[in-house]
Amino acid sequence: MNIRKKVTWTLPTGQNRYAALDSWVAAAEDEDWSEAEVQFVINEVVEAEDDAAGLAVLTWYSRT
Repeated sequence: MNIRKKVTWTLPTGQNRYAALDSWVAAAEDEDWSEAEVQFVINEVVEAEDDAAGLAVLTWYSRT
């Protein structure tokens, strides 16, 4: 899937990727992202090798 849109959201400091993902999903749902788009990003974050990589994924799909 090639997602080019971004969620208006600021990455919270001091959180691991899973806590940040929870917040990101809520923001994406507020912006009417489809279930498939949200699931794609969730999969990328979960499959990331560590928190830093997972947070980088969330940063990629975000704009402040």
